[in-house]
Amino acid sequence: MSVLENKVAIVTGASSGIGRASAQLFAREGAKVILGARRGDLLDGLVTEITGQGGEAVYLVGDVKDESYARDLVELAMDRFGGLDIAFNNAGTLGDPGTDLSALTLDDWNQTLGTNLTSAFLGAKYQLPAMLERGCGSMIFTSSFVGYTIGFPQNSAYAASKAGLIGLTKALAAEYGAQGIRVNALLPGGTDTAMARQFASDPETLAFVERIHALKRLAVPEEIAQSALYLASDASSFTTGTALLADGGVSICKT
Repeated sequence: MSVLENKVAIVTGASSGIGRASAQLFAREGAKVILGARRGDLLDGLVTEITGQGGEAVYLVGDVKDESYARDLVELAMDRFGGLDIAFNNAGTLGDPGTDLSALTLDDWNQTLGTNLTSAFLGAKYQLPAMLERGCGSMIFTSSFVGYTIGFPQNSAYAASKAGLIGLTKALAAEYGAQGIRVNALLPGGTDTAMARQFASDPETLAFVERIHALKRLAVPEEIAQSALYLASDASSFTTGTALLADGGVSICKT
C-alpha cells in the first residue's frame, strides 16, 4: 500500500523545485494533491503529468501572501476531495540577496517576510480547522539552515523569515499536538532549483556553495521531497515541533 493512500495534500510553491518534486512524489504515494503557485501554465502541465500517471491532482493559481488564496486552497481540497490531511507550505523567495541591511527597503523586507512567513501563518489559519475535522494531520513548513545554524551576510530578511517559521512550527506543534496535528519544519541545504541558481549564479559561487556542504554537492529536489514525504507520512507519527535538517551536512561542515 502506498504510504499516502487516501490522503489529501496541499503543496504550495508547486510549480518548480522542491514543491514540484514533492507534489509528484506525494501523488505517486497515493495522495490527492492540490497544487498552489503563481504560474498556471506550469501547474497545468504538472496536473497533466500526475493524472497521466494515474494520480489525482487539481491546481489553483494565486499569491500565498493573499489571505483569500489560503482559504480558497483549503476550500478546493474540501470540495474536490472531502478534507485535508497534509499541508506542505513550501512557497518561498530569496528576497533580495546580496543587499546590505542599510540598503534594504521596507518594501523588500515586507515582501520577503510576507512570502516566507506571513503566508505560512495564513496557510495554517485555514488548514488547521480542516485537519481538526479529520482528527489528525501533518503540517510542514519549508524553513532553511540559513538563520538557524548558519548566518550568511546580506541575507537578513530571508534569515529572519525562515527562522520565524521555526518559532511558528514549535508554537503550533505545542498548541495542536493533543488534537492529533503534527507540525514540523523542513530545512533543506543547497538544492539545485531555479531559485537557488539566483544565489549561485556563477561558477565560483556555485563551487563555494557546494564546498560548504559535507557532501560537497547540492541536493536535487527529489532528495528533499523524500524528507517531506517522511514528515507527511505516518513514518513520522511521533515527530512534531522539529526543525528537520536535510542539509547535506552544511550545518556541521567546517572544511
